Amino acid sequence: MKTLGFIGTGNMGSALAKAASLTEGNRLLLVNRHPEKAERLSCEIGGSVVSQAYAAAESDFLFLGVKPVMLPALAETLSPQLAARQTRFVLVSMLAGVTIEKLQAQLQKPHPVIRIMPNTPVSVGEGMVLYCCSKEVTPEEESAFLTAMQAAGRFLKLEERLFDAGMAVSGCGPAYVDLFVEALADAGVACGLPRKDAVTLAAQMTLGSARLVLESGKHPGELKDAVCSPGGTTIQGVRTLEARNFRSAVIEAVIAACKA
Repeated sequence: MKTLGFIGTGNMGSALAKAASLTEGNRLLLVNRHPEKAERLSCEIGGSVVSQAYAAAESDFLFLGVKPVMLPALAETLSPQLAARQTRFVLVSMLAGVTIEKLQAQLQKPHPVIRIMPNTPVSVGEGMVLYCCSKEVTPEEESAFLTAMQAAGRFLKLEERLFDAGMAVSGCGPAYVDLFVEALADAGVACGLPRKDAVTLAAQMTLGSARLVLESGKHPGELKDAVCSPGGTTIQGVRTLEARNFRSAVIEAVIAACKA
């Protein structure tokens, strides 16, 4: 059994805790500065609402899910709690923009750290989670972490220097996909479909197409070509998107997010 502590049960912390609750053998400890939020989550997924000090003392994997601006205050109280530990533990940081080096400096000790950048689909088990490990994390701890969090979705180990680029695709991407699904549904309504049916068609088509890319191993361009029959309707739609710089707009959006 692994004990997973979550300091911060906001949207992403809650989503990850929900995913962790689906793996048998995980023990969950929930911490929030507003205990009622942790209580609501506990009623939904199980786990115990505890103090920060208890989570710091008992967790095998301690998730840090507070806003980056709150890190100095968190580090002030967390540092002595972690320093008192006599057993191995790993910090799991989802602090946006906070490098492993910066986190260790704030905590005044090179604790083992797994830095993660999840996205919102972890809440339905289809997340894309970027991660990297500090040199203090053992292969066994990395493997145990991936097993404990397997219900969250897919994990990709990435060099920390590439995190901004990765998040511009997988972290910001759900917003772009949601815009696309909404636009497809609006178009369906314009063509006479009921709104509910249009949303279902657009969302399921997006889900299925993404799964086909992952499971077929084929290049997206090849899959696109397979739908575009000569002189058919789809190629006319593709032509229209190209005329309006669809791919260029997506590329520029990702680059802008990466540089922000």
